[in-house]
Amino acid sequence: MIIDNVLFIDIETVSAFSSFDELEVRWQKLFASKMQFFQEREPDKSIEQWYRERAAIYAEFGRVICIGAGYFRNDQLRIKTFTGTDEESILTDFFTLLSKHFNRPERHRLCGHNIREFDIPYLCRRALMHGLQLPAMLQLAGKKPWELKHLLDTLELWKFGDIKHFTSLDLLAACLGLESPKNDLDGSQVGRVFYEEDGLDRIAAYCAQDVWVTANVFLRMHYEAPIPFDQVVISMETNG
Repeated sequence: MIIDNVLFIDIETVSAFSSFDELEVRWQKLFASKMQFFQEREPDKSIEQWYRERAAIYAEFGRVICIGAGYFRNDQLRIKTFTGTDEESILTDFFTLLSKHFNRPERHRLCGHNIREFDIPYLCRRALMHGLQLPAMLQLAGKKPWELKHLLDTLELWKFGDIKHFTSLDLLAACLGLESPKNDLDGSQVGRVFYEEDGLDRIAAYCAQDVWVTANVFLRMHYEAPIPFDQVVISMETNG
């Protein structure tokens, strides 16, 4: 595989609104129905708590605030983050990158950690909710498993056929002896930083570091030397 044909991606998401009370009544009922299974098992938690904790992971109730995209050129890893409050613009700009430079599923690859279950479906669902045309790499409806070889998932590569096992990106990086990103965030804090601290720059930096780690995981899995973080070129595009 030619490494220049691989685009490494990661997304950061938050709840569509900062609190459950901001939802329209219809959407409050829909979210409560979605959480019924969890509430039956933890009845002490309020629906407001469930919204804060889980809304961001569902495309129907969340939104994308950052997409990180990394690629190799001349043996250098370049990462660009698309971030901001205007989700439609973020998606549009990322899709433009795909359409211009990574537009041939038979040749190009998208790589990320757990992208088959989370990142890719999330992006596609949010795009449809905005009425956006999906680029060729994301036109997946009706495709057979063997027609999705352009989606490289480091989680699946690590599973080696195990259908039950989940391994976080941080744990996988540690298992492979890779340097850990020195950031001050984890996924559970993204919503708070976005809504309470207006911390888009911190979130974009966190997303870029995850893209870097994912690229290094992929390299190690193919017996290639990892790229030090100080040799990565990062740029940020902000919308809204």
